[in-house]
Amino acid sequence: MSAALKYTLGRIGLFVAVLAALWFVDVNVFLKLMLALAFSAALSFFLLRGWRDELAGEMADATERRRTEKERLRTALAGEDQAPTPTPTPDPTEGPDTTR
Repeated sequence: MSAALKYTLGRIGLFVAVLAALWFVDVNVFLKLMLALAFSAALSFFLLRGWRDELAGEMADATERRRTEKERLRTALAGEDQAPTPTPTPDPTEGPDTTR
C-alpha cells in the first residue's frame, strides 16, 4: 500500500474516531465537526508521524527521479546525449579475421 494512501486513510480514521468520541457530547453538530477536525489534526501530528515521514520520503524520491529524467531528456534534446563511443581499433599483431 502506498504511503499516501496509508496516511490519508489514517487521517480519515482518526477524524472519524474523534468524531465518534464527541458524538455523545451535547453541542451543535457543526461544533462537533470543527472540534473533531482540530483534535484529529493535533493527534495526527504525533500519532501518524512515521507514515508522514514515509510519505515525505516517497515524495522526495519521486521528485529526484523526475528531476533526473528531465535532465536526461534535456541533454538528449540538446544533442549531448552521450559522448561518441570510440570504435575499437584492430590489433596489428593479429592477422586478418578469416572466420567468415
